Amino acid sequence: MIAGLGGEKDRWNAAAESLTVAYNNIVGDVLLSSGVIAYLGAFTVDFRQECISSWLELCKESGIPCSDQFSVIDTLGDPVLIRSWQIAGLPVDNFSVENSIIVKFGRRWPLLIDPQGQASKWIKNMEKNNLHVIKLTDSNYIRILESALQFGHPVLLENVGEDLDPVLETVLTKAIFKEGPMEMIKIGDNIVPYSQDFRFYITTRLQNPHYLPEISVKVTLINFMITPLGLQDQLLGIVAAKEDPQLEENKNKLILESAENKRLLKEIEDRILEVLSSSEGNILEDETGCQVLTSSKILSEEISAKEIVAEKTKIEIDAVRNGYQPVALHSSILFFCISSLSNIDPMYQYSLGWFIALYHQSIDNSVASPNLETRITNLNDHFTASIYRNVCRSLFEKDKLLFSFLLCIGILRGRGEINEEVWRFLLTGGVALENPYPNPCPEWLSDRAWSEIVRASNLPHLEGLKDCVQKNVSGWKTVYDSLNPHEIGYPDPFSALDGLYKMTVLRCLRPDKLIPAVQNFVLKNMGQFYIEPPTFDLVGSYSDSNCCTPLIFVLSPGADPMAALLKFGTDIGMIGNRIQSISLGQGQVITSDRTDINFRLWLTSYPSDTFPVSVLQNGVKMTNEPPKGLRANLLRSYLSDPISSTSFYDDCTKPGEWHKLLFGLCFFHALVQERRKFGPLGWNIPYEFNESDLRISMTQLQMFLNDYEELPLEALTYLTGECNYGGRVTDDKDRRLLLSLLSIVYTPEIITDQKYKFSESGLYHIPDHLDRRNFVEYIRSLPINPHPEVFGLHENADITKDNQETQQLLDGILLTQGRTGGAGAQSSGEMIYDLADDILEKLPPDFDIEKIMELYPVVYTESMNTVLRQELIRFNRLTSVVRESLKNLQKAVKGLVVMSSELEEVFDCMLIGKVPAMWAAKSYPSLKPLGSYITDLLARLNFFNKWVDEGIPSIFWLSGFFFTQSFLTGVSQNYARKYHIPIDFLGYQFEVLTNETEVDAKPEDGAYVVGLFLEGARWDRVRMILNESYPKVLYDTLPVVSFLI
Repeated sequence: MIAGLGGEKDRWNAAAESLTVAYNNIVGDVLLSSGVIAYLGAFTVDFRQECISSWLELCKESGIPCSDQFSVIDTLGDPVLIRSWQIAGLPVDNFSVENSIIVKFGRRWPLLIDPQGQASKWIKNMEKNNLHVIKLTDSNYIRILESALQFGHPVLLENVGEDLDPVLETVLTKAIFKEGPMEMIKIGDNIVPYSQDFRFYITTRLQNPHYLPEISVKVTLINFMITPLGLQDQLLGIVAAKEDPQLEENKNKLILESAENKRLLKEIEDRILEVLSSSEGNILEDETGCQVLTSSKILSEEISAKEIVAEKTKIEIDAVRNGYQPVALHSSILFFCISSLSNIDPMYQYSLGWFIALYHQSIDNSVASPNLETRITNLNDHFTASIYRNVCRSLFEKDKLLFSFLLCIGILRGRGEINEEVWRFLLTGGVALENPYPNPCPEWLSDRAWSEIVRASNLPHLEGLKDCVQKNVSGWKTVYDSLNPHEIGYPDPFSALDGLYKMTVLRCLRPDKLIPAVQNFVLKNMGQFYIEPPTFDLVGSYSDSNCCTPLIFVLSPGADPMAALLKFGTDIGMIGNRIQSISLGQGQVITSDRTDINFRLWLTSYPSDTFPVSVLQNGVKMTNEPPKGLRANLLRSYLSDPISSTSFYDDCTKPGEWHKLLFGLCFFHALVQERRKFGPLGWNIPYEFNESDLRISMTQLQMFLNDYEELPLEALTYLTGECNYGGRVTDDKDRRLLLSLLSIVYTPEIITDQKYKFSESGLYHIPDHLDRRNFVEYIRSLPINPHPEVFGLHENADITKDNQETQQLLDGILLTQGRTGGAGAQSSGEMIYDLADDILEKLPPDFDIEKIMELYPVVYTESMNTVLRQELIRFNRLTSVVRESLKNLQKAVKGLVVMSSELEEVFDCMLIGKVPAMWAAKSYPSLKPLGSYITDLLARLNFFNKWVDEGIPSIFWLSGFFFTQSFLTGVSQNYARKYHIPIDFLGYQFEVLTNETEVDAKPEDGAYVVGLFLEGARWDRVRMILNESYPKVLYDTLPVVSFLI
């Protein structure tokens, strides 16, 4: 017997030593495991690990014995059980295994945050016997729950929102009571027997749900979002199974055999221990015990031998299988890029199932190759293009380049080619309150740009940038003045800069050119395909759908897909009563248990965070907004119905006039839509001109040409300018502009001139040949980015527009990024703590309102005293919020108070250099970044401090007022009371003085004011009139302005 058991000695000795260590550390390990189960289920893998590390330190400081490398899996996990979970579909990464342990050992029923459906899949496989799957929308879910409670069946409640049905209260709280010997529970109005075998699982598809405390304390919240490692393993399995089915089959068979072997080994060990511990007297005299030990030993040796062979086979299989690891890694990166898009718009939701289906298609459809490296390249290229094409059709125009850039950065980051500090700076410009270095060239370099250059000089590969600008002002001015600064080299030693580093410098100097720089960056790293989004393809979207997959139009201002949809329905034979239009909320409900294979459900909706996530993830989403750019807009008009239809295009008795005027009308349509991107410089009010305006105008144009001998331009101008498009216009100046733009295309010259020009440059004109194909070729030859002169705007309008688009791009990308520090070795918490300290140090104390009211009492003859008091009260309210939130934030960073959602928002905003919403709610209107905002706030406080100390100023800084209207009313009131005139009879006249900032004395009446700016014009200080702006000078500061009454 001793000889028989001798082979187990080494293994059992090692196990005994391991158990001794575990026994000594059991108190601390179980304490930490309890903390993980009780508190950390809802958090991400990084934050969970951060908490465990800090708890581990605390245990060691307190002398509580615990493992040096603590793991909840080692403490509470059963390897055999874990392997069975993984066979049932649990991802193999440690984070998912920890989640499953929390599900098993949690005292409350689990509520799993499961946007990718991994938890649901695992539970359905694990609990496949008698599992009931219900939703809150099911009419009979209460009856199913009652039955499961009574008979001890597991229940999975799927797709819950942020609120749960109150009827579940007793189930969640396990409000069990006894009636005689039986345990009972009340659910709704019914009392049913309660079985201890009952198990309850809840899942939500929401990616970042906010559950109220009263729900959170009744469930165990668990973050089951898939991790990169878990997804890579799944994708590797799929590609390996597709490329070599036998290999993957052997791998899965091996996993099952290994799991069974380990289970049998565990049973054998338990049986041996049971025999040894339960044997009475001399073990050698126990014949049954000896037989058990002998047979167990034989079986153990057989299994061990099998395990050795299996391990060797596993290594061989994994060596071949891991050849496809680059595909799994690349595809995993793409998935997490897509998942982050939901932070930009709630409609950008994509399921893991949809992603994996595309993954399967790409493996099947990509070009095969016997060479593994070539095959991997083909797989990656095909899948990336497929993802881009399918996601792009559901994105708004403004987010398509953003998505390409995100994909590009994600792929490069996966290769280790992205410096996170530089990437963060590119997005935020860094955060600092003041710049101690004087601007070397303030006449052309703005203070904002100089401050960013100074901060960028601390980045790798950009050291010395500040000194270089100071020493070589002329060289950098050449870059600044360049029409294409993103394409030229920088002065030495920065001439070799490329990629993100070059874009970082460009962000500082010329942020308006960051969009073309991003396009070039994507072009270089990914190719032309990724900067030219595919055009709207209704046929392709339809072919990707089926009778159980809805097609969802995500609407935007100016988009109306109804006409295109009806036309498509006609093309495929869906006419008459085969198309039904239903408005939700009007009681029109059609239900069907079985759908015809040709059935399609089309949904239209504006973006909404209440749109069901499950529908969004499983549907085919499309956007159909006006394309970005004059060329793209024109191209869409000519490639879409009705112009694309030969029967419409050639159906006119005057083809020459018709084709020219039609092109002019489409050009006008593109102009009025594209002017909207210039903001207030384009239209005073952004109007939603759409395809229906163009369609009715085209129809009227064709009808008038067919019905009248003479060209009725006056009637056409009225119908198009005053009715079709003008009907949307509410501002008189906008109406005048609209008719002015229309007069460019609705003019006799467009018919008579051979190459009628739409702008002074002559780039945009009527083509030589008037057939549709020639028009399309001409449109394709136009520049992607038009010069603002075609819109009748100054070249500075392009800079304003480009700056806005750059900021929109960077803000959008920031929403997709996790919280990370941008200060090298300094953590984000330390950085924010120091920044808060800096702001608090600079903030002056609150104004003493009572003392100031004594100095400046409310008197009839001086309304400015009241204005001052009201302003100071407002500023005190703002500085109190700033001061209190920063002090609490510092305490929260140190862990002295709870980091509330409000403080977390302040933290996140400060991290990216934005003004927190908590401050903005109590603040004057401001679009400045955090550093500039604080500087501006201190300047305003200083202005009012000077007013308090030195008396009413002779010249007022209008930009420094919290509420400028009160100042203007105060000036009028002083005049009205002085001359006894009703204030309603008064009005202002303005005179711009030659003084730039100072005046000698106060005016007799009215006020002198500084702090006004002009946008889109400048003040000509020689001729004393308004004049065109200088190139690249977007704002002009006015001299002192006299407000006369």
